[in-house]
Amino acid sequence: MVGGEAFEEAVSLARRHPRLAVGLHLVLSDLQAVLPAQRIPHLVDERGKFSSNLFAAGFRYQCRPAVARELRSEIRAQMERFRGTGLKLSHVDGHQHMHMTPVVLGELIRLAGEFGIRAIRIPGEEFRLALRVDRSGFWEKGTLSVTFGMLRSYAANCLRPAGICFPDRVYGLLQSGRMTEEYLLKLIPQIQSDRVEIYSHPTLDPNAHSARGGSRIQLDALLSDRVREALDRAGFRLSTYAELN
Repeated sequence: MVGGEAFEEAVSLARRHPRLAVGLHLVLSDLQAVLPAQRIPHLVDERGKFSSNLFAAGFRYQCRPAVARELRSEIRAQMERFRGTGLKLSHVDGHQHMHMTPVVLGELIRLAGEFGIRAIRIPGEEFRLALRVDRSGFWEKGTLSVTFGMLRSYAANCLRPAGICFPDRVYGLLQSGRMTEEYLLKLIPQIQSDRVEIYSHPTLDPNAHSARGGSRIQLDALLSDRVREALDRAGFRLSTYAELN
């Protein structure tokens, strides 16, 4: 998040660990914009914050030309701030997956050559598999599965002709905030795809936990020896978006 409070620290860490593959987490909802509010008045409030109403924001991005123009300016500003770090761009994804809206995705494709966008995350996981692993949240998982299934199909049809790659499966959307060790140990042996991303929201804060936010439990899951052994048994090799190319 190039507009986030920890941006400078994240860049410093990335420079000290050059083997890390670092992507841009595009922010177009809920949080702070990079451009000042007076430059994008139709896009943010007077404090420069995006709307937290994802449906309303997505509708405005698609249907209001003034908003779409400002949206394109903000996307470019975030891309330029990332480029200014000197880090190699691994891939692009989005806060709350707002990069999946057609107008945003189209702009990323248009900017791909200029900014070296070679990979984009498009969420996609099997509804039945998610229920086999954890049966909670049936209706929420079903709604997300249908919605993002359509968005993924649209995105794939746009990205392939543009030469932008994406994984076969991306797990984390249907279990957001709850990617625990137990969940991963059940999920990994059932994955049938070859090129897979599993994402979560880890944090060092032992007191942080929310259904949609970070938790120490998710950090522990990523560091778990049992999870690493499960990956090895399933034949997976840890990799990066850069290697998808």
